[in-house]
Amino acid sequence: MTVLAFDCAVSGMTVAVVRHGVRLAGLAGEGRDQAARLLPAIATVLAEARIDRRDLSLIAATVGPGSFTGVRVGLAAARGLAVGLGVPLAGIPTTSVLLAQSHSEERVAVAAIDSRLGDWFCAIDEALGGELEAPFSSSAHGLADRIAGRACVVIGTGVKPLVAALVAAGIDAVAEEAVPDPVVLARLADATGIDAWRAHNEREGLPRPQYLRGVNITLPDGARRTVD
Repeated sequence: MTVLAFDCAVSGMTVAVVRHGVRLAGLAGEGRDQAARLLPAIATVLAEARIDRRDLSLIAATVGPGSFTGVRVGLAAARGLAVGLGVPLAGIPTTSVLLAQSHSEERVAVAAIDSRLGDWFCAIDEALGGELEAPFSSSAHGLADRIAGRACVVIGTGVKPLVAALVAAGIDAVAEEAVPDPVVLARLADATGIDAWRAHNEREGLPRPQYLRGVNITLPDGARRTVD
């Protein structure tokens, strides 16, 4: 099982080639010009791993929530590669990847992505065996109410302001700065299996973006509005 995994949904991009759960090569880059840099980055990582693209077994990409442009760029590239190479495409929520990276065993894990609109895209995973909650949009106070006073670790990029707001609301919260790890993404996809993803693609179609709200656009007169 050789997986090409990448994320563009949160901050910049991360790319890795993973075989049997082991990273063969990878890179990370900052910036918002993923449309121009993603495919060259993939070519670089494949070359460093000495893997021909035709030897890939599975493509894995995050489906959001996250940056509207980043999610669309990542999924467009993933869909094109999967169709062109004839391999299945695994679509994993960004928050699921972040939660899988959390090292806390005693605190409730919260994956958080800054929406840049005054709230956060979050998902909660109970540290002691509860089920993963689907991503939702929330303010810091709304998240504090949802956590209901339990100690938590908040994982994501730039989460310190959210943690500070939770602490101010009386929550025992700590920050764990992290971007989605493509190796973790590949392992999550691998755990489901190639045949299962192929069947899922045939039944449901290729993965689609996961948006938690409409898209914000700027009109010619400078006004901003949200469209579905």
